[in-house]
Amino acid sequence: MSVTVKSASEIALMREAGRLLEIVHDELANMIRPGISTLDIDREGERLIRSFGCIPNFLNYNGYPASICVSVNDEVVHGIPKKKRILQEGDIVSLDAGLIYKGWHSDAARTYGVGRISPEAQKLIDVTKECFFRGIEFARAGHHLHEISAAIGSYAESFGYGVVRDMVGHGIGTALHEDPQIPNFAQKRRGIRLVPGMTLAIEPMIDAGTWEVEWLDDDWTVVTADGSLSAHYENTVLITDGDPEILTLSK
Repeated sequence: MSVTVKSASEIALMREAGRLLEIVHDELANMIRPGISTLDIDREGERLIRSFGCIPNFLNYNGYPASICVSVNDEVVHGIPKKKRILQEGDIVSLDAGLIYKGWHSDAARTYGVGRISPEAQKLIDVTKECFFRGIEFARAGHHLHEISAAIGSYAESFGYGVVRDMVGHGIGTALHEDPQIPNFAQKRRGIRLVPGMTLAIEPMIDAGTWEVEWLDDDWTVVTADGSLSAHYENTVLITDGDPEILTLSK
């Protein structure tokens, strides 16, 4: 395993990549309402990313055909935007997006309710977001990577939710996916020791039912095996000498 530690100048570039991606997510959040298509979201996301002089890092990544992963209801991740996929009142929708700024990547995901959603759906969204914040309590120099994993998993499981095991978080830098892998559930080993300058994409993917998932025939869209709702929350995080810095979330 080769985990990169970024220099001050490299961190400055990643910080800007994160700042711009946060703007993209904030703008896309304002679009979410019944009646729009998932393709509408993708097109606006790509337009925003390119307006900053950046590159959408998901587009054509291993053949993925869009700039924004738009996953609805039981879709966990990697939903492919489509003109005919129209958001309906009561849906939940996860947006996973990233960009490249001067060769450096950022990556973040959010799950939103469409119009008025059920209390159960809102709770899943809220718990998934809180899982991230429980995890990054351990995203500090001197701690071990899998302390993050255990904190995320134990919090989600305390609500009876399923913690997806087939996809995990990851390091990030000049590549979208770098070492280390970051599971969202407890591990048998402590994992690597965290040091300042590491940058991690920490991303709980939490299901209302089983943790088990399946792939649709498009070979991209991952869905819950039991049809239950799924939520996703992710930020790019910098390990520092003190509190972790969330590069894709300033407020």
